[in-house]
Amino acid sequence: MPRPKTQSDERILEVALSVMRERGPDALTFSALAKRSGLSASTLVQRFGNKEKLINSAMLLAWDRLDRETESLAASAPKTPEGAIEILVGLTRQYGDIESYADELLVLREDLRDPVLRARGAAWKAALCDALDACFSQISGCPAGMGLLMATHWQGSLLWWSFDPKQKVEVHAEESLRSFITNVAEHTWDSGL
Repeated sequence: MPRPKTQSDERILEVALSVMRERGPDALTFSALAKRSGLSASTLVQRFGNKEKLINSAMLLAWDRLDRETESLAASAPKTPEGAIEILVGLTRQYGDIESYADELLVLREDLRDPVLRARGAAWKAALCDALDACFSQISGCPAGMGLLMATHWQGSLLWWSFDPKQKVEVHAEESLRSFITNVAEHTWDSGL
């Protein structure tokens, strides 16, 4: 009979994500994870098989959380341009400071290398853009694909912020998104912001 787990897989994967964020995916070894989790390396190998499967499982956990957060923010935001800003600023809060953001970029490399993880990213993009599009659906004259335009602007604004992080990332994102909507609206519709 198998021994009962003293720590859930989710808890171990959280620890694995923290190692990857702090020191990069290459630093995630079963030995390093054993030191952090308090479980033996052999137990971890039994659970996850190999390093590739461990990283993939940790990254899928992160995608699951991002999907849930996006769904929650989209469900609670008003279906207005202001609601679109709320969704994206809410997602921005996960980054914290510049060090956290830089750590997330290091982990993003794993998403880009693996076709399964890339597919999760593409599915998240589609869901996010749909949620943002819903915030503009009642606006006459709003350009088609506004959700993708706004999400693209948001991602770019985060990158530009990272080079000069003088203010909180969520403040920067909100200001940048408001400016974006104001400028688009000025040429196409009345934003009401």
